[in-house]
Amino acid sequence: MGGKFRRRSGCVVQAYRFALDPNVGQERALRSHCGAARAAYNWAVSWVTASWWQRRAEATYGISEEELTPWRSWSLPALSREFNRIKTTDPKYAGWWKENSKEAYKSGLTNAAVAFDNYVKSKQGKRKGPMMGVPRLKTKRKARLACRFTTGAIRVEPDGRHVTLPRLGTVRSHEPTTKLLTRIRAGTARIIAATVRHEHGRWFVAFQVEIIREIARVARPDAVVGVDLGVKHLAVLADSTGMVRYEPNPKHLDGVLKLLRFHSRRVSRRQGPDRRAGQKPSKRWEKANRERNKIHHRVANRRTDALHKLTTRIRDEYGTVVVENLNVAGMLRNKRLARRVADASFGEIRRQLTYKGQWNGCHTVVADRWYPSSKICSACGAVKTKLPLHVRVFTCDVCGLVLDRDANAARNLAALAAACATGTGVAGDQDTPRVSKPRGADRKTRRQRPDRNIDRGGRAGGATLPHQRQAEARDRRQDTEALRFGDTGTNLFGRNAEIVERRCKTVPQQRIP
Repeated sequence: MGGKFRRRSGCVVQAYRFALDPNVGQERALRSHCGAARAAYNWAVSWVTASWWQRRAEATYGISEEELTPWRSWSLPALSREFNRIKTTDPKYAGWWKENSKEAYKSGLTNAAVAFDNYVKSKQGKRKGPMMGVPRLKTKRKARLACRFTTGAIRVEPDGRHVTLPRLGTVRSHEPTTKLLTRIRAGTARIIAATVRHEHGRWFVAFQVEIIREIARVARPDAVVGVDLGVKHLAVLADSTGMVRYEPNPKHLDGVLKLLRFHSRRVSRRQGPDRRAGQKPSKRWEKANRERNKIHHRVANRRTDALHKLTTRIRDEYGTVVVENLNVAGMLRNKRLARRVADASFGEIRRQLTYKGQWNGCHTVVADRWYPSSKICSACGAVKTKLPLHVRVFTCDVCGLVLDRDANAARNLAALAAACATGTGVAGDQDTPRVSKPRGADRKTRRQRPDRNIDRGGRAGGATLPHQRQAEARDRRQDTEALRFGDTGTNLFGRNAEIVERRCKTVPQQRIP
């Protein structure tokens, strides 16, 4: 079947990943296939960019635009035709290209075509995210070993302990494949492709499977929960009944820092590799480096397991989950918090909550990045102009509410879902006219210094008095009628429609007929 893959109606595409235990010959073949994919990728990048540099050089000679070297297409069919033509004549590939499956070369050419497409779309402003640069060559030392198979013998063996891949044959799996094998035998799963990859010190195979997945009913489909992520507590959950729960931060990396320091020092004392001098690492260095890498791999595996358990537990209980659109890249620029933010994996938590909610037919509400969830009082709706990060207790200057900062933010996130559902000018209610925000509360508060040349009638240097600071918070009071959480009598859903407009976007519900 040609063309782009399209999943069938009523099915979802899911990956099943298993660790492999290849023998010496199979591991050599796996590395050869991954090297072939890298070689094909580098050829495609060099072949396309060569025409770019040629055109640039010809333009300096005064050659007209019509007479310049024509552009070379980077589409997958064009790259495949040209590579198939030169692989038998070019001495760089003619001696060994037959040793690997054609899927290895197709994998590299596909990655090159996607890389060029991303670069062009990013340059034209059609691609979200940071700007993408021109595709560069992959070095043997840094490139990740990976190869994708889309055709050929791709299956899970009936014994549940072996998998079959093109040209590689039957490879033993380190863990049983019973979970996928059961679905295949029942006729509810179909393998589309397989990707082999070397990471965490061992080989893995990931099967891309099209499955018929039944929607699992959650325990509380009408309940809403706000999830506030942090470093002190990994997540603070506040649901629509007023209950607040704290999920502790395991801090997997902090627990092994002392051990990592010991192993890193031992590695530094060994004779390591030196590319400039052509020095190869010693056996003792390789052994010490493997022991250090095992610690990193163990931390990564424990972190992945903990995040999956947390997100699965949240999705099995609540029908609507509200999360924040955090600027994780910006947080990582803070040298004091970068290690702990990276260890918490905020972006991975949001990703898992989103796709697991689609599997259960539930909703995921993503709050706008500039929604001041920590600065809004969850009782009266007053908004603080400033709330430094070191202030961990929220104190309202209007109603006197004293509450943990993270719990207050989680309550506001839960209230945001109710505002989206009732139609207050936010995403999901497209017919409601847009309303302007008071004093730009939907954007980052700029830090402004008082003008010393203007006499404000206050204290020296423009300092404000306590009653002036209270008035600053009072003028942003939310006076609309508020919703309430259950029988607690606590005003948690009260929010002005002008504050919550365009604050969130709803990931639409995907149900399987």
